[in-house]
Amino acid sequence: MLHMSRVAFGCTEWTEIAERQAQFAGRGPDGAVILTTRNGPTRAAEMAGGSLFWIIKHRIVARQALVGFRPLDGATAILLHPPVIPTLASARRSHQGWRYLTPEDAPPDLADAGDAAALPPELAAKLGALDLI
Repeated sequence: MLHMSRVAFGCTEWTEIAERQAQFAGRGPDGAVILTTRNGPTRAAEMAGGSLFWIIKHRIVARQALVGFRPLDGATAILLHPPVIPTLASARRSHQGWRYLTPEDAPPDLADAGDAAALPPELAAKLGALDLI
C-alpha cells in the first residue's frame, strides 16, 4: 500500500481543509470529494487502501482515505472519503503537486498517538516540527 502527500495551499490548520471540502461534498460517486490534478499517479494501483496526507506549514497534519482515481476532462480526479482525520504532526518539505509516501513514513492518526495526543496543541506542534514526536 502506498500513500500520497499534498500541500493544502492557503490553509493554516487542518480544520480549514474540511471546511473547504464541505462546500463540494457529495459531488463525487458515493459522496466522495473530488480533487483534481493535471497528471494521474503512475502507481495508482498501489494506492488501494491508502490515504492522501495533507501538509500545512511544512508539517503533515491530517489525512483522508483515497477512494480512487478517474479521468476528468483531460486531468485526473482524485476521489477522497470526506472525513479529514488529524494526524500527529510530522515535518515535511513543501512541494508542488503530490508525492508518494510509504506506510513507514506516514504519521499515525492523532487519536492513535497515545500520550502525544494529550499534549497541548502548541507544544505538540513544536515537538512535531522538531520531529521529536
